[in-house]
Amino acid sequence: MRRLNPKKAELIAKGVLLLFAGTAVLALVAIVGYVVVKGIGVINLEFLFGRPRSMGREGGILPFIISSIYLTAISLLVSIPLGLGSAIYLTEYTTEGWVTKAIRFGVDCLAGVPSIVLGLFGFMFFVKLLNFSWSILSGSLTVSLMILPFIIRSSEEAIRAVPQSYREVAFATGGTKWQCVTRVVLPCALPGIMTGIVLAIGKCVGETASVIFTAGTSLRIPGSIFDSGRTLAIHFYLLVRETGASDMAYGSAATLLISILIVNFFAYWLMRRFIARVS
Repeated sequence: MRRLNPKKAELIAKGVLLLFAGTAVLALVAIVGYVVVKGIGVINLEFLFGRPRSMGREGGILPFIISSIYLTAISLLVSIPLGLGSAIYLTEYTTEGWVTKAIRFGVDCLAGVPSIVLGLFGFMFFVKLLNFSWSILSGSLTVSLMILPFIIRSSEEAIRAVPQSYREVAFATGGTKWQCVTRVVLPCALPGIMTGIVLAIGKCVGETASVIFTAGTSLRIPGSIFDSGRTLAIHFYLLVRETGASDMAYGSAATLLISILIVNFFAYWLMRRFIARVS
């Protein structure tokens, strides 16, 4: 059997991988493009900054934008310190053993728990047991449990990717362990950490199953984190499910997608600015 030329094999492999990558990008463009084209016609200032009229059938999504911002911000405030701290502990302050294996196994199991199950847990624990009721706080704490594994694993892998020689140089200059972590390791690992955080943001704003059981579906603007609120994802789900107002649902979905894209671009721009300043 004639053997394929290595250069041709390399070109074929490169072409196949490029095809796979292009397919993934085209799928993203197709989904975003379809939703934006269907929903961009109803997006205007009255739609974005107005109060919901006729249960949302006639537009008005300001309360849902605010609820989404509240829920995402509180979820990140809870999960980022826990996730980043756990990753630093697993990589820098402990050796491989049964403790670290048990922690990683627990994190992986938590990542595999269905969102509907987390929603049931959040309802029973935060809403009922702790008496937080249906509120932004209950929804945020439930979502923070969902995104915590993603932040831990992405941060851990990013920190592990920092060369060991960087740490040795930091110690050789008289730096402490904490100085090495905060001034050398974390700045170098920032791109990977930010990637996990950006993915977590997308998970927060797009979650429905767990939030609908814990944050509620109120049409009002939440005055505090103890008030009920309806996120954009829940809003367009309920529009399609209960009212049939597909045009307003597409408008809400397009607003959500555009917001996620803006957040992603801003996060990567900020990350590059920080990396350029550090380097």
